[in-house]
Amino acid sequence: MNTFKLGLLAASALFVTPALAAAPSDVLSTYGDIAQAKYADSLATAKTLKIAIDKLVAEPTEANLEAARTAWKEARDPYQQTEAYRFGNAIVDDWEGKVNAWPLDEGLIDYVDASYGDESEENDLYVANVIANPTLKVGGETIDATEITPTLLAESLQEAGEVETNVATGYHAIEFLLWGQDLNGTEAGAGNRPATDFDPANCTGGNCERRIQYLQAATDLLISDLEEMANAWAPDGAAREELAGKGEAGGLATILTGMGSLSYGELAGERIKLGLMLHDPEEEHDCFSDNTHMSHYNDVVGIRNVYFGSYKSPVGNDVSGASLADLVAEKDPALAEEMKTKLDATLAAFEAMKARAESGEAYDQMIGEGNDEGNAVVQAAVDALVDQTASIERVVKVLELDDIAFEGSDSLDNPGAVFE
Repeated sequence: MNTFKLGLLAASALFVTPALAAAPSDVLSTYGDIAQAKYADSLATAKTLKIAIDKLVAEPTEANLEAARTAWKEARDPYQQTEAYRFGNAIVDDWEGKVNAWPLDEGLIDYVDASYGDESEENDLYVANVIANPTLKVGGETIDATEITPTLLAESLQEAGEVETNVATGYHAIEFLLWGQDLNGTEAGAGNRPATDFDPANCTGGNCERRIQYLQAATDLLISDLEEMANAWAPDGAAREELAGKGEAGGLATILTGMGSLSYGELAGERIKLGLMLHDPEEEHDCFSDNTHMSHYNDVVGIRNVYFGSYKSPVGNDVSGASLADLVAEKDPALAEEMKTKLDATLAAFEAMKARAESGEAYDQMIGEGNDEGNAVVQAAVDALVDQTASIERVVKVLELDDIAFEGSDSLDNPGAVFE
């Protein structure tokens, strides 16, 4: 991946702050507290999702399937706001693929439409269909999948054969099971799996008992993985210790690395601009549920959370405290106002995208070829992210931090390579 490189001045001394000014240690404490709250909320909403899924399994009605889908969407909100913690926090980035890896080759998990194809040069398990097959072969080794358990998913199937699109765990595996494939391309409509796919007495799609096993195992695994990260951000947790070990300058650099990398290479580039260039609905983040506009929106909200030191919890677990914004205001009030203006402009661009989706045009339709108005809404969101990243670069300079490398993307840095 390309790198959005910032050549910056090394710090000779961190800060000389006036009385009552925000201290870097307090900023880092707020940052950790917000992470703890967000992962706790992600865990709580995942447990609510499990309740809804268990009800669907007990009574496989369309109403209960819709309730499980709603619970999945609600569980995504706090999790997506954690993504500004990925870049710079190795403990988060190394773990993140367990819960949010994408894209996924859904034929690994369950039945797919004939249009999906029956083979891939890159993936021997492209149509392995774990739900239909109690034994699988990976690299010449036979895997016993007679019982679908969290251990099977995590240890034998996730990235099986070292293929990144073999995503067997996390939010998107659950999303696929709840919605099924979205076969509408850039036309209206999300996945439309029937509730009878989870009804052994009136089974559609075959292997309903095993589909239930998979759905429940993936949900239990999501909960245990989120418990791991919630514990890591507890006051004496491993993530807090790792952050403290970097010192004040290193900790502030971590915050800015997360903001800049998510803003630029990950969100503006890989998640949005790439799909817009290709007009490809397969490049949207929540592609089965048509919830992508909310995932993107919550990423933007998450960036704001860590900069302003404030988090509004969906379950009342609010946090606010000393912030990076405070430090910038002390060092350069004009830049502080510029940063706020840029972040507000980005939020407005994503609110426009969100409003368009809520009015009936899903994100995959917005990026469709020939949809000039929808394309323009999405491009405006990209432009706002790129613009705010330039201001994040100036924040790094003003705070006199060491060189920081933000994640990049060919779609932004070398667009011609996308089509090679």
